[in-house]
Amino acid sequence: MATDASDQRTCAGGDCSNDAGSLQCPNCQKLGKESYFCSQECFKRNWSEHKKLHKSKTTGHFNPFPTFPFTGSLRPVYPLSAKREVPKTIHLPDYAKDGIPRSEQVFVGRNKIAVLDLKQQEGMRKVCRLAREVLDIAARAAKPGVTTDFIDEIVHKACLERDSYPSPLNYCHFPKSVCTSPNEVICHGIPDQRVLKDGDILNIDVTLYHGGFHGDINETYYIGDKALADEGSVRVTETARECLDRAIELVKPGMLFRDPGNVIEKFAKTRDCSVIKTYCGHGINQLFHCAPNVPHYAKNKAVGTAKPGMCFTIEPMISLGTHRDKTWPDDWTSVTTDGTRTAQFEHTLLVTETGVEILTARFPDSPGGPVPLITPAASNGDATAAT
Repeated sequence: MATDASDQRTCAGGDCSNDAGSLQCPNCQKLGKESYFCSQECFKRNWSEHKKLHKSKTTGHFNPFPTFPFTGSLRPVYPLSAKREVPKTIHLPDYAKDGIPRSEQVFVGRNKIAVLDLKQQEGMRKVCRLAREVLDIAARAAKPGVTTDFIDEIVHKACLERDSYPSPLNYCHFPKSVCTSPNEVICHGIPDQRVLKDGDILNIDVTLYHGGFHGDINETYYIGDKALADEGSVRVTETARECLDRAIELVKPGMLFRDPGNVIEKFAKTRDCSVIKTYCGHGINQLFHCAPNVPHYAKNKAVGTAKPGMCFTIEPMISLGTHRDKTWPDDWTSVTTDGTRTAQFEHTLLVTETGVEILTARFPDSPGGPVPLITPAASNGDATAAT
């Protein structure tokens, strides 16, 4: 469990070992840094030395929300790169120019779940295969030392190379072409200048628009060997992966859309994890988001029954701590309120006459994939793989 950062602060005065209070250096705040002092007198006494920190070599990067009470250690690193251009030859969704998905805001029939004909199903198969290709390209680039903005650039270029539009770009004014969500970020993380570190976990959420259809997929990846050696990171990631696998096993004609949540939450609890309740799976076809809603928690009230030809996602978000979420002032980035790590996996699914087709299924050479759980050895504290 994350502890309150205020309980761990030491005064930033070079000659002081007192606990810090709430007094912050205003110049550090402007630079997106955190430096707390125990008193005004201590701040004044240390000013001549402390101010040198403001003149140290700068990158031009900053935290745009210096006074926001962040729940974990992650901070946004701005400025964001400029909006990436899309050639006129690419077929655009209706929101691409003004950010308003009008086709999703039609009230007549908005709760009716679309059943796709064979031609439309083939359109979904194609875009989902392309989405898998792009996610795999992004995953191979996700390693310590690169920024999430670099991953956004890779995803954007890969989409255009496939004559596809990156669906997140300007969807309800989202500024980037992919969602990148590290550590305590549940979903909708905005790619920025933060450098990925050995020990991070990172969810990459890719959606393509091609041939009039959207294909949606995400996975969580281990960044460096430290992440693979961290018990909590492995537990939450592998739990999220298996929650999705177990939910998909339910999908067939006649499945109630409220049923996957029961299976997901039951299994998550066996791993001492919780299920985020705010976000759910969704219908997807010519629309990015539509009916049905597919919640991931137990005893939900979702309506509807699966029928052949329906397309939707299941995308459980699993936390090591609380299920409660909080949104950053960018109006997108959703984080756990206790700062604990989360992981998510998503597939786009097609209900068939006999079961389900995973349209975004992994290729034989797809990066990532399951790893064994880590169990702390009781005798010496060494980490060992669970059997």
